[in-house]
Amino acid sequence: MKFLDIGEVCAATGIKPSALRYYEEIGLVASISRHGLRRQFEPDVLLQLKLIAMGRIAGFSLAEIGGMFGRDQTPALSRPAILQKAADIDRQIRELTALRDTLRHVAACPAPSHLECPTFRRLLDVVAKQGRSRARKPRRPAKAALP
Repeated sequence: MKFLDIGEVCAATGIKPSALRYYEEIGLVASISRHGLRRQFEPDVLLQLKLIAMGRIAGFSLAEIGGMFGRDQTPALSRPAILQKAADIDRQIRELTALRDTLRHVAACPAPSHLECPTFRRLLDVVAKQGRSRARKPRRPAKAALP
């Protein structure tokens, strides 16, 4: 089996060497050996790094992502956690859509003052209501460390 050195992994993924070394330090990926001073990785590390990137884009913390890999670094995905993250993204989409609509209206509103515009005031109420409900929602505590 041909192994990939750290430079090849970084070139293939766009991840900086320092980030890859950090991921190894916290247990998200593992090098298998060294060739001189250069870390060597199995080709499967590319798939792991894609999963890590997807998790980061979805808003998972590195600790949460670390919990999604089994002891042998194979994915052990928590379906309930993924469904919850999808619901969080749906909520975020609704909030951002309302905010976008408000900003577009502000840019195009013909009223002399936005505060005189009933549409603007209604959109403000929607955005403020979303902000209040978000403030009341309890935050999940972050996991202390990776396994």
